[in-house]
Amino acid sequence: MSAYLEWKDLKQIKDNKNPFSTLFEYDDGSRFYIEPIYYSYLSSVYIQFPDKKEEILKEMERITRKNKLVIFTGMDEEYEDEPLTKNEDAIVLTIYDVLNGIHIYIDNKSRGSDYGD
Repeated sequence: MSAYLEWKDLKQIKDNKNPFSTLFEYDDGSRFYIEPIYYSYLSSVYIQFPDKKEEILKEMERITRKNKLVIFTGMDEEYEDEPLTKNEDAIVLTIYDVLNGIHIYIDNKSRGSDYGD
């Protein structure tokens, strides 16, 4: 059973093809995966914007119900990472995709490596 308390009331589905991600299902049959790194990012956002937690979760639900199958991934498009979760039928969204949809903007101020090329 998942430790993701935000979705404790949803049906959790075991997906042997994606053992590192957790798959949840809403009552209408729409499903979403949570990758561990996505959840880490989400937890950080809760700390920065504690008053926005419910709004963020509602946006994730809205997106999932609309698209039927979503992978909430921790991949970094800037570095062309691929999602940990594989499912050809799903749309893939990052934390920034979700936050931008509700007008919460976070600058990635990472300065990269101190080492030269």
